Amino acid sequence: MIVTTSLKTQKVTPQIVQAADFRKIPWLVHGFSTRPGGRTTCYGERSLNLGFTKEDARENVEENRRQFLLTLGASRRGKAWPLLLNRQVHSDVIHVFRETNPGPLTGDGIVTGLSGAAIAILTADCLPVLLVDTKKRAMGAFHAGWRGTVQRIAEKGVGIMRREFGSRPEDLHAAIGPGIQKCCYEVGNDLKSEFHSQFSYAAELFHEVQDSDPVRQKYPLLFMNARAPGHGDLCIKLHLDLSEANRRQLLAAGLNQRAITIVGECTACDQKKFYSYRAERGRTGRMLGVIGIVP
Repeated sequence: MIVTTSLKTQKVTPQIVQAADFRKIPWLVHGFSTRPGGRTTCYGERSLNLGFTKEDARENVEENRRQFLLTLGASRRGKAWPLLLNRQVHSDVIHVFRETNPGPLTGDGIVTGLSGAAIAILTADCLPVLLVDTKKRAMGAFHAGWRGTVQRIAEKGVGIMRREFGSRPEDLHAAIGPGIQKCCYEVGNDLKSEFHSQFSYAAELFHEVQDSDPVRQKYPLLFMNARAPGHGDLCIKLHLDLSEANRRQLLAAGLNQRAITIVGECTACDQKKFYSYRAERGRTGRMLGVIGIVP
């Protein structure tokens, strides 16, 4: 179950997707941004681009981020909390933030016990995975594309929280945010081999989908060939369920299945609501998955 909240402004209404499970924690702030709203105009209409992309002006992004944090409630006395991010490189590198100004760091995961600061992951198809320890008041945010997923970044994040904060898996809750879903995430057999080399359940993560090409349906004779039955071009595509892959990692790390929320909305399917790097061929904005602890 997900909950969508919004904040009305003079011209736009930014929307935030939240996990209902996380909303039950009174001292926690979290949310996944969407496309509508904001000051950005280079990606069609007014949009809430939260990444410093080459097409957008820096001042637009800074104001978008400020408004997003205020909408979330990640603020004090009308001033937004510090926003802590890594320079993401599709790795399994996770940093422990012990201060709100750690300097530029490269990696794809953050864990911290700081309050009054928001840690965040930038996405535009990859999954943002958020973790919170309800006993130790610690949290984590992880960037899980296929590379981070095959390197077990979510599973490693649980391990680092255990090491740093004494977190027990049974006290952890997870939210897997919007990203490209199995309906749209077509991959190749080389990627399937990567997953099979790492996970015993890899076969359950891949699905064969027959392409519903309207031209083939209308003119099937154009695509007939002399091959024996069963050996023709059936346009079978291989799709990866990235959300399920990360859910299985969290289960393997010891989380209770009821403590894992998959938002499940597809960024490639709904380009009016989300940015999609794949569907928009790289020219698009970025969204944020954010989590923070109220002081």
